Amino acid sequence: MGRFDNKVAFITGGNSGIGKASALMIAKDGANIMLADLKEDRGVLKELEELGVTASFVKCDVSKPEDVEHAINETIKKFGSLDIALNNAGVGDQGMIHEKSIEQWHKVIEINLSGVFYCMKYEIEHMLKQKDGGKIINISSILGQVGEAGAAAYVAAKHGVVGLTQTAAIEYGAKNIRVNTIGPGYISTPLLKDIDKEKLHEIEERHAMKRLGHSEEVAKAFIWLASDDSSFLTGDYIPVDGGYLAQ
Repeated sequence: MGRFDNKVAFITGGNSGIGKASALMIAKDGANIMLADLKEDRGVLKELEELGVTASFVKCDVSKPEDVEHAINETIKKFGSLDIALNNAGVGDQGMIHEKSIEQWHKVIEINLSGVFYCMKYEIEHMLKQKDGGKIINISSILGQVGEAGAAAYVAAKHGVVGLTQTAAIEYGAKNIRVNTIGPGYISTPLLKDIDKEKLHEIEERHAMKRLGHSEEVAKAFIWLASDDSSFLTGDYIPVDGGYLAQ
């Protein structure tokens, strides 16, 4: 028996990195999975199904509210409930403020901030209909607490995710819906694939542990927040950052 038997987890950006690691980890504990991403990855679905759970995929661009509404409706249609949501989809950001294009600013804000709002809006609509409510975990960043040169849109979006999380926790705490956010440090995911070795070493040195994090280390925090072990937590920001913010 797993802790999440008969529970349904909806995960955006589920094909790789933190999303994939979280999906696999909660599936090992019994949850059925709806993966939402820009394209289907049969390899990930096969890995999930081999764990003995039901896994499905829905195409979703989180910057489009109609996509998100459709994805949540498909989750309910397929599984009958929505118990746990991990709002994880995101993109990176580059360029100083005066060099950044308006289009780039809007793209990052729409995916990283508005996308989280759209997900919470439609997730909460369904969770309010459920006796057991639900748990929502939003992925912010260490850059949801501090600034970073060359990442204005990303920083602004991730700060916004923390504020959205706190507001949702206040609005729905009495409705048995818990909403928390995780602030990963720099994690070894595809978002870092284009960074050169010298820059990567400099990033590693910013962490007290002198290394990048692993997706599975963030997934463990997700599992805890999704479980009843964290039953008195809502509106909280949990850094998983190898000591980045301690310095």
